[in-house]
Amino acid sequence: MKSLKELEEIRQRALESVNLRKERNGTRVVVGMGTCGIAAGARPVLLAFLEEVKKRNLQDVIVTQTGCIGVCRLEPMAEVYRPGEEKVTYVKLTPEKVRRIVAEHIVNGKPVTEFTIGAADEQ
Repeated sequence: MKSLKELEEIRQRALESVNLRKERNGTRVVVGMGTCGIAAGARPVLLAFLEEVKKRNLQDVIVTQTGCIGVCRLEPMAEVYRPGEEKVTYVKLTPEKVRRIVAEHIVNGKPVTEFTIGAADEQ
C-alpha cells in the first residue's frame, strides 16, 4: 500500500465481495467440519457434495463448511438452505446419501426426510 486512496480501493473491493455473497439467492449447503465431523467422515461427504454440484453444473448452489454443528453423535452432518424454505439438517451422511440428496432435494426440491435430523431421533 502506498496511499490512503489505495487502501480505500482495497476496502471497496472487499465490501463488494461480501455483498455479492449476501445477495446470492441460490441453495447453500453447509457441511460440519469440526473435529467430531471429520472423525466421523465429513471430508468424503464434503467432497461428494462438491463433486455432485460440479458434475451437474449447478450454478446456483454453493457448498461451504463450518465447525461443529452441535450434535456430534449424528455426524457427519450438513444443512441445506434453499430460498424461501426451512433449513433441512441431514445427519449420519455418506457420499452415497449425498448423491441422493443432491438429486432429490437440491435439484428437485424434495427433502430426503429419511436422512434428516427428525428421522434420526426416531431411530
